[in-house]
Amino acid sequence: MKVLGVYSIKGGVGKTSSTVNLAYLAAASGYRTLVWDLDPQGAASYLFRVRPKVKGGGMALLRGKRALDELIKGTDFELLDLLPSDFSYRNMDILLEAANKAPQRQLQRLLKSVIGDYDYVLFDCPPSISLMSESIFRTADALLVPLIPSSLSARTLEQLLAFLNKQDGFGALRVLPFFSMVDTKRALHTDTIDRLRADRPEILAARIPLAAEVERMGLRRMPLPAYAPSHAASGAYRALWDEVAGSL
Repeated sequence: MKVLGVYSIKGGVGKTSSTVNLAYLAAASGYRTLVWDLDPQGAASYLFRVRPKVKGGGMALLRGKRALDELIKGTDFELLDLLPSDFSYRNMDILLEAANKAPQRQLQRLLKSVIGDYDYVLFDCPPSISLMSESIFRTADALLVPLIPSSLSARTLEQLLAFLNKQDGFGALRVLPFFSMVDTKRALHTDTIDRLRADRPEILAARIPLAAEVERMGLRRMPLPAYAPSHAASGAYRALWDEVAGSL
């Protein structure tokens, strides 16, 4: 089972849409896939038409009062399940500290119960560096980091890499940045992409375009490739998934 965290320190970079679309494409490729919506805003849960609610809240899950597999919901798509968000996740750092003496290992411990059930688990992560983030970093095999082609977004990647380099136990974690919300008509975007890829060749080649159809996912409440498979953005997400799957 491979665990992927779709993560950014910065919000509003296409993190949730990437999680939902990549998970859909993984399932459509025949892989048993689970999305764990760790963001208290519950956007991924909303897009999958699942109520963002965990019975007993995050504390019941972390203290073992609710088994992980009891909380997993099916989606409208074959091989694709969801562990929904809960508003109590806004206090996840406090919950992790209270529930366990090794809070950074808590998500890893919880996932052990479903290791044989899924090929891929994708975390939709909240935008922060926190105790919860550290738990994600210690659990994931790779972090997929969406970057808007801008100096500020690039700066958040540098902050993330600097943080990971200072910590013990993150040596095996792969960081896979990719460009999101790209407007090729803007010289600033194309220039920034060229500059950053020259500096950081590990940035993936696939580029997710800035497109109204991606925003329309909130109205359709389903993955983009499920209802607009021929759209250019769907093709970009397919290219991204192929690149991610190939790198693992």
